[in-house]
Order: sequence, then C-alpha cells, then structure tokens
Amino acid sequence: MDEEDDWDEEEEVLDNATHCPSCDEMTAHDILREKKVGNGADFKVRCLTCHHVHTVEFRPPPPTNIPFILTDGPDSQRVVLVVDADEEFVVGDVFEEAEMLWRIHQIETKSGLMTKGESAKNIARVTALRTDMVRVKLTLTRGEDSTADVLVVPQETKFTGSHLMEHKGETWRIRAIHTGTGRTMRGTVDAPDIKRMYLHEPPNPEHFTPRTPRERRQAWKEGRLGHNPNPERPKEHIKKGVNPNPPRNRSRKKKRD
Repeated sequence: MDEEDDWDEEEEVLDNATHCPSCDEMTAHDILREKKVGNGADFKVRCLTCHHVHTVEFRPPPPTNIPFILTDGPDSQRVVLVVDADEEFVVGDVFEEAEMLWRIHQIETKSGLMTKGESAKNIARVTALRTDMVRVKLTLTRGEDSTADVLVVPQETKFTGSHLMEHKGETWRIRAIHTGTGRTMRGTVDAPDIKRMYLHEPPNPEHFTPRTPRERRQAWKEGRLGHNPNPERPKEHIKKGVNPNPPRNRSRKKKRD
C-alpha cells in the first residue's frame, strides 16, 4: 500500500504536454503564440525543461466519404457519411444516423477484404443494421390455417412463452419462441435473440363450457359456475319429458325359489 501511495504522489501532470525535439521526450510547454492555419493552428511553444522554442502544428485529419448500407429489416438504403480519415470503425460499434441507432455489421476495405476493424481512409464500404428497433418474425395459427407476419418492437422488449399478447387488435397466446439454438415454450427471451415466435389463437371461452353432467360437477367443484353454482343442468339444456335427476334406486331382483 505504501508503494502505491508513493507512486500516486510522484505522478506529475504536465501542462501543454508535447514532444520536445531538444529533450527528445514529452515535456510541459508554455504557449508563446498561436496562429490559425485553415482548420488547424500553429503554436509557438517553449519547453519548460530546456527552454527550447519550437513550433507545433495541429492539423485536423482530412475528411473522407464512406458509403454506408443501412439495413432496416427488408429495406436497405445507401448513404454517404463524411468522417475523419483517421477515425476507426469496428464491427459491433453503434452509431446514430437519421435519429436511429445502427450497429456495424460488415466492413469492407479498399482491397476488397472483410475486416473486423479499420481506419476510415482504408474503408470502401460499411454495412450496418438498425439496432434500436427489432423485427420479430411471427407465425400465427388459427385452427388449421397459419400465416406469417412481422412485429416491430423496441430492442429492450422481452417475450415469455405461454403468455397472452395483443397483435393487431386480437389476443394471441405465445405457443413457442425459437431462438435459433433452441425453442422454449415458457421461458423469457429478449427480442433481438428471437428468430421466430409462434402464436396460437386462444380457445374461445365456450370451449371450456361443461357439456355433460360429469363436466358440470367438476366445474362446480372448481368454482367455475359462478352464475349457476351447482352441478344441476340449466332448464334450457334439458329436453322436455326427461327427468334430469332420475332416481338411483335400482329394482331388486326376486330370489328364485
């Protein structure tokens, strides 16, 4: 701990640090004069160590044009962005353009090679995918019919298997979520990780209506007969002339002599 404290105490901050040709190292300098040259400037400085006076030129890197292919789902557009020639681009970096976020997907150099990172002056083309909104492919099944659709949601959206969701004014149940590496029927998955989501139309409430005395008794036990809380069948379901609750006493057979 003492050595670290000594190191912190010895750390020195240099004002206007730049390379001194006389000392041949980075030293602090006084700025004697500044002269603007184009978009840059020339500084006449004096080394505080050896008092050598020299000129330091600061020039911004020249701008360069890079074609970007911006892909948003099935739609792609080509735009040309002006950047500094020494700016570095790396696959996976996120940048903003047209009030949207894009993630660099591919970088092609002027020699025709694909690379994971390169400076702007050597880049021929950059491909980027929109990242602030995610397109989730859907398969919607209604009975025997299935249709395909796409849902566009914010990147941070999550979906959980077996849950209900609204889509175009209708309620659907998430039957399964396919991630490319597997499928889950009850797990929660981030929207960017979803390859396809399978939705089924929820059963009609009439599907759960008990139809037989046995089903009604079970529904009564489970408390699902709120408007008619008993196992008896409603009168409108009983045919005329039929006793809904026939006696259960069986006639006994006569013994043989």
